[in-house]
Amino acid sequence: LQKVIHLLRATDDPLIQEQALITLSNSAAFSVNQDIIRNLDGLSVIGGMLSDSIPKVKEKALNALNNLSMNIKNQEEIQVYITQVCRNVESAPLNSDLQLAALRLLTNISVTSEYHHKMINSIPCFLHLLSEGTERTQIQVLKVLVNLSANPAMTKHLLRAQV
Repeated sequence: LQKVIHLLRATDDPLIQEQALITLSNSAAFSVNQDIIRNLDGLSVIGGMLSDSIPKVKEKALNALNNLSMNIKNQEEIQVYITQVCRNVESAPLNSDLQLAALRLLTNISVTSEYHHKMINSIPCFLHLLSEGTERTQIQVLKVLVNLSANPAMTKHLLRAQV
């Protein structure tokens, strides 16, 4: 894992970046690896890929962070990227794999109410996707909205949102 993270940090080749991110994503399926990746500063390396200009690299980074977000300590570090992930949802092509990957990460992060406040500005976008997206997109958006609606502090934001 250390070598994969180092490779990801050292290369500008999008194909190598994609493969390294897929490897980290698959490795994160095991809880022991989630801690190792965090301790090797892998979360910030992967998070740095969210600003990459290549959509496939961003998508793979989102998938890796999604798998890593199943760990509370990892969520504490991943939460710094929530605003950027929300921007990815808003700017990605409608129903794209990139948009769905960002929504899946937001679904996992929003299971607890700890970081809901960071998603408030994206509620109108979520509602727009609910009306314009395909069934896959709608289902993923609904998961985020259900998580947000479980938090009483989000009620006024959800009800006042302009679509």
